[in-house]
Amino acid sequence: MTTTTDEYRVLALSGSLRTNSYNTALLRAARLLGTASMSVQVYPGLGDLPLYNQDLEQDPLPAAVRDLHQHMSRADALLFATPEHNASIPAALKNAIDWMSRMPDGAGMAGKPAAVTSASPGALGGVRAQLALRQTLAGVGADVLTGPEVIVSHAHERFDAAGELTDEFSRKLLVELLTALELRIEQRGR
Repeated sequence: MTTTTDEYRVLALSGSLRTNSYNTALLRAARLLGTASMSVQVYPGLGDLPLYNQDLEQDPLPAAVRDLHQHMSRADALLFATPEHNASIPAALKNAIDWMSRMPDGAGMAGKPAAVTSASPGALGGVRAQLALRQTLAGVGADVLTGPEVIVSHAHERFDAAGELTDEFSRKLLVELLTALELRIEQRGR
């Protein structure tokens, strides 16, 4: 589905719930660096989702679940930024994917283009979390881009005090990823 201005809608989800998250800042940078025909919306409500529980899968679904489902169903593509928690993805992000995969339409994740990125103060930049997230997304049928890989290591050196991505190499890679995501949306034919 597209916006009325014929822009591609990209729903961006940060796996970090932290206020000054590098991963959320990376998604804000994506919103600014995206192509002219791309609208990147950073989803703010991941922390509002209840833990997945099949007993809650009844009408009406929890409001936060319905809200994420509505946003995800309208998106042409998904963009994820994930920190690394114990060599994997954070529980909040896995919880969101679990909820959306249980919707009757799978929130449209099957076949939907998805891109993955990460930022971390550590030397590996969240690479193990990216691997785990890619595996999870492939498991629900998302069309996961394999590259370019955007792994922002030593994130505390690549963002300024205001949370802006200042590292030119990281910015360049992020633009390349967004361009590849737009191409995948076009190839899919929305």
